[in-house]
Amino acid sequence: MRYSFTHQTMSHSQHSQHAQLCEIFEDLFVLELANNHQGRLERGLRIVTDFSRIVRFNNVKAAIKLQLRDVDAFIHKDFRDRSDIRYIQRTLDTRLSKGEYATLIAAIRQAGCIPMATPFDEVSVAWCVELGVEIIKIASSDLNDWLLIEKIASTKKPVIVSTGGSSLKDVDDLVKFFTRRGIPLAINHCVSLYPSEDHEIELNQIDFLRRRYPLNIIGFSTHEHRDWQTSIAIAYAKGARTFERHIDIAADGIPVSEYCSLPHQVDQWFKAYKRVVEMCGAPGTQKRIPPGREIRYLDALVRGVYARRTLKQGHALCDDDIYLAIPLQKGQISCRELMRGEVLLRDVAADNAIMIDMIDSPYAENEQLKALIYQRGL
Repeated sequence: MRYSFTHQTMSHSQHSQHAQLCEIFEDLFVLELANNHQGRLERGLRIVTDFSRIVRFNNVKAAIKLQLRDVDAFIHKDFRDRSDIRYIQRTLDTRLSKGEYATLIAAIRQAGCIPMATPFDEVSVAWCVELGVEIIKIASSDLNDWLLIEKIASTKKPVIVSTGGSSLKDVDDLVKFFTRRGIPLAINHCVSLYPSEDHEIELNQIDFLRRRYPLNIIGFSTHEHRDWQTSIAIAYAKGARTFERHIDIAADGIPVSEYCSLPHQVDQWFKAYKRVVEMCGAPGTQKRIPPGREIRYLDALVRGVYARRTLKQGHALCDDDIYLAIPLQKGQISCRELMRGEVLLRDVAADNAIMIDMIDSPYAENEQLKALIYQRGL
């Protein structure tokens, strides 16, 4: 039998508390600065400034995420001079001190964004606590690094994980681990291809994750490089509620990686999100409330009740006495209120509208309903 997480249970109070803690993930944009500071504090500060302006202009909730490594311990001493290994050389070239990270985090907070980080080792987790990082990310590559995961859980901070190329068992185990500890966890669908082509992003996985982990916020972390509008519209409509992209700036003569987004592209991304939120409307868990303009339009199409012939006061209406036709007039009863058997309170001439005040009906005694009937129609 397929292992499912739909059996996860919480008490009512636990569920309410968990939902409140998970609110930090709702409609959250994560801007992954990664190592695009190139190991230069000033460049990192410029990226924070440029993107926080786009965040404020679009009035969205955003985190700017750093990557933290205790470089001296992270790379084995016998391999630190291996410039032929790109990941090692890149890590060495982009290292920052803890003080420089503190400066960046202060700038992120000052700019109105949420400080967030991906720690790649246990020392960096401790830095997250010391530096006041508010959300911790578990990278796809570390989804089953249990020494690191246990250290992250010990902080009790909200966590986002990217599923990347993980196995289903790894994700199940991780979700169970954080659920049992009451730690908010958002799960990002992610394809770890840099960059990703449109046919590779597998957005139907959002449906799968929402069904399998109904207690968790599901998100979408993307590395695509051709479109900043379509995938977020689809992802939001499917129920994703946190979104992530890598960011960079065109400066200092440094090439921008294809999977990174520039400020004007993130601006497109935010605006596409605003449009899809507007188009999707009310949550899919409840019936929408129609706007007044729509109600007025439909009221104009409703048939009103007209007298087929002259009817006298005291007459009880039957089907042969009336006909239904448009337009509906202000104060006239419509097919919606017609109950049959209503007694006329005064005479009605042939082909005249039968008004709400002309009949002895429960509707006529409801002043609020009467007011609505007199507001609608011609």
